[in-house]
Amino acid sequence: MKIIKIANDTDSVRLLEKIGSTKEGILIMKKKMDLNLFYIKDIKTPAANILKQDALSIGAEFAVEKDTIMCKDKRVDGVLIVNKKQMQILSKKEMAQPFGLNGLANTLKEFINPKSFDLQIMGVLNANDDSFFQESRFDKENAFNKIERMIDDGANIIDIGAVSSRPGSVGVSEEEEFFRLKDIVDLIEDEELFKKVKFSLDSYSPKSIEYALQRGFSIINDITALSDDRVCDIAAQTKATVVLMHMKGDPKTMQNNPQYDDVIDEIDRFFQERLEKADRYGIEDLILDVGIGFGKSLEHNLLLLKHLSHFKHFKKALLIGASRKSMIDKILPTPIEKRLPATLAIHLKAVEEGASFIRVHDVLEHYQALSIYKALEDTLI
Repeated sequence: MKIIKIANDTDSVRLLEKIGSTKEGILIMKKKMDLNLFYIKDIKTPAANILKQDALSIGAEFAVEKDTIMCKDKRVDGVLIVNKKQMQILSKKEMAQPFGLNGLANTLKEFINPKSFDLQIMGVLNANDDSFFQESRFDKENAFNKIERMIDDGANIIDIGAVSSRPGSVGVSEEEEFFRLKDIVDLIEDEELFKKVKFSLDSYSPKSIEYALQRGFSIINDITALSDDRVCDIAAQTKATVVLMHMKGDPKTMQNNPQYDDVIDEIDRFFQERLEKADRYGIEDLILDVGIGFGKSLEHNLLLLKHLSHFKHFKKALLIGASRKSMIDKILPTPIEKRLPATLAIHLKAVEEGASFIRVHDVLEHYQALSIYKALEDTLI
């Protein structure tokens, strides 16, 4: 007999198929093989005691501080440790319990069957002269060659913008943005480049968005997350995909000491509100972006990256764009042109935590790194 410790992230279904389990057995066993941790804040102490007993009764665990049973404090924090099978049972048990535990039950249900999405690389092309990374800036004369190169390098989407949103940047008029974009958008239409790759417009200007969507673009990358009702109308009419990004404040001031009581909870509530708005307009195809570097401190960025899987409960694709951003410099002082290795480390962690869209300046390097990552993911014992 030989015993081999295998990786926790091994594809459980394929592993069970490899050893010859039946389809019925796989359906039962795969739910027992995925361990989930939930940090539960400010739960009422009576609810914590009920939850602990219910968790223990099914082989799960709810870890709390030692005096919780004495109800000395009105509220406590705890860590729920469950597999998917236990989540299903516990969500049913807690629906009938008092002290707000029915709300916990509903939340657990959201995490039981997260939706999966294909991994996509979104290459960045800037039609402006003030983006923070100089090598992403292009005009009509060399945009065609850059687009062709990104396609050859493995891009699934090319995201084009004409207004810098780097910290401290100042916006331009809608007319100026349109002037910067028009020639490149026309080039994409004339050369039918949209038949080779999807195009996204990094904009919140109704005029530029409508023009681009009429000429082969299919994605709106909106850093204001549908703040403008006119953009909502356009997205609904054209059936465009919309990226909803969280930003605290605006680019000019967003990095002036951003503060949150709970950054994950605040962004969660923000997404809920914007998804509801999108639903009212009939916008169905949505991608969520937590907005790394957009009104976030280094600690906020790290928390969001490490716990990105929290947002999978919305059952929408998650996008991360941390390419060469200043958070890298705050960990290890590094000039922009030398931040590629750190960028790859961040983006690989994001994919591990559930991101399926990665917005990058360096397409080929990400294509290679993600191809290796996928090969490792697909490897069984």
